[in-house]
Amino acid sequence: MMTPQSNFGDPMDTGSWLQNADHLAWLRAQAFQQFDFFKGSLNTAGGFHVLDHHGAPLATHIQELHTTTRMVHSYALGKQMGVQGAEDIIDQGMAYLWSHHRDTTHGGYLWALDGDTPHDTRKLAYGHVFVLLAGASAKIVGHPDADRLMQDVWAILDDKYWEAEHGLFCDEFNQDWTPFSTYRGMNANMHGVEALLTAFEATRETEFLNRAGQILDFFIARMAPQYGWRIPEHYDADWAVDASYSGDPMFRPAGSTPGHSFEMSRLMLQHWSLSGCPDNDAVDQARRLFDQALLDAWDPIKQGFVYTLHLDGTWDNKLRLWWPVTEAIGALAAFMKIEHTQRDEQWYRRLWMFSNDHYIDHRNGSWFPELDMNDQPTDTQFQGKPDIYHALQAQVFPLTPKLSNIAAALGKDIERPID
Repeated sequence: MMTPQSNFGDPMDTGSWLQNADHLAWLRAQAFQQFDFFKGSLNTAGGFHVLDHHGAPLATHIQELHTTTRMVHSYALGKQMGVQGAEDIIDQGMAYLWSHHRDTTHGGYLWALDGDTPHDTRKLAYGHVFVLLAGASAKIVGHPDADRLMQDVWAILDDKYWEAEHGLFCDEFNQDWTPFSTYRGMNANMHGVEALLTAFEATRETEFLNRAGQILDFFIARMAPQYGWRIPEHYDADWAVDASYSGDPMFRPAGSTPGHSFEMSRLMLQHWSLSGCPDNDAVDQARRLFDQALLDAWDPIKQGFVYTLHLDGTWDNKLRLWWPVTEAIGALAAFMKIEHTQRDEQWYRRLWMFSNDHYIDHRNGSWFPELDMNDQPTDTQFQGKPDIYHALQAQVFPLTPKLSNIAAALGKDIERPID
């Protein structure tokens, strides 16, 4: 049985926790606990299980594309950190992407499988950009199938999804590439930026960096200022805001999502770093986006962040999920690497202390995905513990002083904690 961990940093330390040995050791220990917990995802039949709160497989056999790809990406980070058995996870994920998710008839990648049977045959940009992320992360750690996967999925993304006239990815098709809808969205493009930047880090091909910059420019430089530095989630075929749209509450919640603003601000800083830290407005724009989400979404009474906002910034969905907190932590760490301020330091510590008290499962491992109004774990949005990806990145991003090429940096001087 695990016990609550309180040694995540000295609250009396007047410096930066990013330079505090106790805090960095705690982050490493937490990351390795996550890697250990999610090793239980390995499915002897291929692919991965989704785990319950205790780490046992859920009864469902349905595997979605983002689950497979995020496991590959996460354990690629783990391999850089010296996690034993990380190669097994990467190998299984890479094999399953190629043998099961990949559509050998029409090309592209199916969204969901039920065992060996296609369950949801839509072709989603959201899923395809995660395939690119998995391939790029696998390439960084030298996986032999990484180039094959990257080349295959990039050809699809470039041919089917990229709208050159807009500099953005469209969203969805049927299995045979007939149009599924005219919907356009921010979420797929945001994770597209993440994948493109990782692909650039893996290959140094400037096309990936340039396209990520086009996406960031649309959402942060063009759209956010029109909406009080909030990013609308949903658009029509001409990329006009669709303020009335409300879809899947997990992937397409109505209005604006503060957690995505946190995520986009960090990606903006990563792109700025990879571009050579030019003298432009990128850091200021990232800061305005981050600060507005912090102001809008923090619940001063219950703490944590509300899930979604109306476009005027008023609260909509008051669910308190784990992943916006992890994304805010990652963004704060990035800002603190550029310039340490007491305000950022206080928020960074506040979010880790809140997470340590409420989201981190010190008994079984990993994080609870949602809190009810009494600060107890609940399952209204997710079943079990849906993935390692969000919390892990919050734990590893602060471990290096870099804003970019973090996966490569993790391979240096990051040791497994002593049990």
